[in-house]
Amino acid sequence: MLRVTLLTVGKLKEKFYLAAVEEYQKRLKSYCDFSLLELPETRLPDDPAPAEIAAGLAKEAGLIVQRIPKGAWFCVLTPEGTELSSEQLAQKLETVKLSGRGAVCFLIGSSYGIAPEVKKLADFRLSFGPMTFPHHLMRVMALEQLYRAQNILAGTKYHK
Repeated sequence: MLRVTLLTVGKLKEKFYLAAVEEYQKRLKSYCDFSLLELPETRLPDDPAPAEIAAGLAKEAGLIVQRIPKGAWFCVLTPEGTELSSEQLAQKLETVKLSGRGAVCFLIGSSYGIAPEVKKLADFRLSFGPMTFPHHLMRVMALEQLYRAQNILAGTKYHK
């Protein structure tokens, strides 16, 4: 069974997001060994200077790198990444699994993004399009797409 980890930076607080995340986590566990890891977001001033943002992202990078599972295929969610259809994401996961890797790890960065050094570690950069989404909503969207991909691979009727 594929091990799937979703690393996120920042704490989820809104009840409606928490309910959706819990539902998709429960659904995913039928298809894979799923875990979600929340890492703390670096506190920055209300109007941070570029150097303060860079320092915050570097601090978060240290935490992120420690939590990427050893040997996992690592994917960062970033606007400059490659856009995939749900079917293409499912195929990407199947290809990784068939390559002998037993684990995948997806990363959603903080509200200021992801440090360049973390992006360089990625095996793949995935984009959900050029629009900007709240990071908490992105967590729900990523979980839904991971669930959809698992359903595509299983041949169920969830994906139409």
